[in-house]
Amino acid sequence: VYGEMATKMMLASVAVFLLSLCSLSSALYFHIHETEQKCFIEEVPDETLVVGVYKVQAWDDRTSVFLESSPEIGMHVEVTGPDKKPLLSKYYSDHGKFSFTSHSPGEHFICLHTNSTKWFGGKKMRIHLDLEVGEQAVDYTQIAEKEKLTELQLRVRQLLDQVDQIGKEQNYQRYREEAFRATSESTNARVLWWSLGQTAVLLALGYWQMRHLRGFFEAKKLV
Repeated sequence: VYGEMATKMMLASVAVFLLSLCSLSSALYFHIHETEQKCFIEEVPDETLVVGVYKVQAWDDRTSVFLESSPEIGMHVEVTGPDKKPLLSKYYSDHGKFSFTSHSPGEHFICLHTNSTKWFGGKKMRIHLDLEVGEQAVDYTQIAEKEKLTELQLRVRQLLDQVDQIGKEQNYQRYREEAFRATSESTNARVLWWSLGQTAVLLALGYWQMRHLRGFFEAKKLV
C-alpha cells in the first residue's frame, strides 16, 4: 500500500507541472442581448466535475459602461452531453455558480441566456464566465473544514486528485484516438468502394462502346 502511494506521489509531482502548463480552467466574458443565447463546447472526460462561475452586467446608456444588472435579470443554463441528453437545465440569479458531472467523454454543449422580461428586452449584456474542470473545480478549503484534514493530508488529497485527473485525460485521449481511427478506417473503406465502383462503371462503359462500334461497323458492312 505504501509503495503504491509513493508511486502515486511521484506521478503527482509530474502532474503538478503538467497541469500548470495545461490548465483546466478558462475565464472569459462575452456580449449578448437579453433574448439571445450563447453556447460553448467543452471537451470533458467521463465522470469529471465541471463548475461554472458567472456574473451578468447590463449596459447603462447614461454612463456608457456595464453596471451590475437588475435582480430581475437571471441566467438560464442548459448543458447537453455528447449523447444529446440534457445534464442540466436550470434558472439562476444574475450571479453565482452552476455545476454538473459528465457521464460520458466528449463534447459538452453549455448554453446560456437571460430570463429577462419584455420591460428589459433588447438591452446589451456582458456575461463573465469562468469554467473549471476536474480537480480545478474542487473546493479543497471546504473539504478540509468538513473532513478536518491537516495541511499535509490536504496536499496529499490534492496530488492524488491530480493524478486521477491525468488518468482520466489519458483515457479520454485514447477514446479520441480510437474514434479518429474508426473514422479513418470508415473513410478509407468508402474511398476503396468508390474507386471499385468507378472502375466497374468505366469497364461497363468501355464494353458497351465496343459493342456499339462493332454493331455500327457490321451495319455499314465494314467488317
